[in-house]
Amino acid sequence: MKTVFDKEFKKFGHVVEGFDFTELLSTLEEKTPKPEAGVDYIPAVAVLEELPIFKDLQDRLFGGAPIEIGYCNGANTKMNCLEYHRGSEVCVAADDVIMLLAPLSEVTDGVIDSSKVEAFELPKGTGVLYYETSMHYAPSKKDGSYRTIIILPRTTNTELPDFTPVTFEDKLLRARNKWLIAHADAPEAKDGVFVGITGPNIDVTELS
Repeated sequence: MKTVFDKEFKKFGHVVEGFDFTELLSTLEEKTPKPEAGVDYIPAVAVLEELPIFKDLQDRLFGGAPIEIGYCNGANTKMNCLEYHRGSEVCVAADDVIMLLAPLSEVTDGVIDSSKVEAFELPKGTGVLYYETSMHYAPSKKDGSYRTIIILPRTTNTELPDFTPVTFEDKLLRARNKWLIAHADAPEAKDGVFVGITGPNIDVTELS
């Protein structure tokens, strides 16, 4: 198991420095649920976006481009899917979690083998930015539940645009700015998400 502080993480993103996440994380813990089964994801949460750090993150970390601050809370041990966006994503952990990441460049015709996925421990209180070329999905945890802050370009993961698919990639779009590939064993595969992850469906409880 690697951590986000190891050199292997550099191809996927970097640890965010120069921001104090204390109030953001305390608000997350006080105002949002922590499911003991399944994962809840909300793209934008007013009580988080009203904090002073919102403007600082938008201006300095995203260069002034509009952002949203939401959360991904719950309990999850499996990879299940890989997604990507146009634009970087920031995850700030309120609990120790594990990120499962893969290079988008390893995808061919919507297919990627799970052997290309790498696991990184993200310690509580730490924020990371991963690049738009880094495929990811919900954070994982070996046991128990977690809370994480998720920061993305504004309107990401909201309602799917109304358009007629033309290219193969168009068929992977499952929400606004969200392209998704599933493993055959994932619940999302039963909901019609394109099955393109081969190999084992990684379970972090089996990682050392």
